[in-house]
Amino acid sequence: MSQEQKAAVEAILREVPLDATGDLEVQRPLFEEFMRQVPLPDDVTLTEATLSGVSILEIAPPEADDARILFFHGGVFALGSARASAALAALLGRHARATVVSVDYRLAPEQPHPAAADDALAAYRGLLDSGLAPASIALFGESAGGALALGTLVGARDAGLPQPAAAVLYSPWVDLTMSGDSMRSKADLDLALARDGLQLRVADYAGAADPASGAMSPLFADLRGIAPLLIQVGSYEVLLDDATRLAAAAAAADVDVQLDVTSGVQHVFQAYSGLLDESDAAVARTTAFLQAHLVASDRQMT
Repeated sequence: MSQEQKAAVEAILREVPLDATGDLEVQRPLFEEFMRQVPLPDDVTLTEATLSGVSILEIAPPEADDARILFFHGGVFALGSARASAALAALLGRHARATVVSVDYRLAPEQPHPAAADDALAAYRGLLDSGLAPASIALFGESAGGALALGTLVGARDAGLPQPAAAVLYSPWVDLTMSGDSMRSKADLDLALARDGLQLRVADYAGAADPASGAMSPLFADLRGIAPLLIQVGSYEVLLDDATRLAAAAAAADVDVQLDVTSGVQHVFQAYSGLLDESDAAVARTTAFLQAHLVASDRQMT
């Protein structure tokens, strides 16, 4: 990473007119505008649909075969949308040669827990009910979406559903008690997230639920028997300890897990592919992981 690349990314983050503690009615359109700054390629097809009653956006690059990535966007459970994260979804779909099914799960505080988690599991069940083989499905979650992806693996196991091929988690927020040391030690480095803002959104999302429960904070869930995981995180993140502790917990539960920490980068740095060398490298490692696990009927695996 050149100093010019690092400065460019940090300038983007410093100029974002977002306030995690601000009025959601103001922050939601600002977040959408910021996220949509990255243009979608002209050859990517977007299709709005529903799956088991849940709103989704299908994002199909021309390279896609019959594999699917079930995608859960970030936004502290209160911001964001499938469309806002479509550029990152399209990037992953193109590299993995898969159609992305991005879930427009219900947002807090209007719909507190377990609404988003219920939508996430329903969408996965819907893919299975459509006739897709579990081996042709991978889950993906960024930030708060990482908790939903991980929770879906646990929920599917508990419901007697087969596990997908694998799951990729970018900067997962999986401890809503925010007990990790990096919440303090990385506070001066993280330009995207801060503990005070996260705490406010926990209150919005929790409703009557306990943030320390495995249902809300899947770091504390029983992880035995879930699909292989790839966890990527930047060393400048307040969520660094969420990722490292999750990798340790998964390994202790005999889950096939890869932890991938990139030095000197910010929250969900992979979204800066094309601008940051580390982003391109991390996406390439994601691609290799997905291609090693996803099986589609018209794909030759090596």
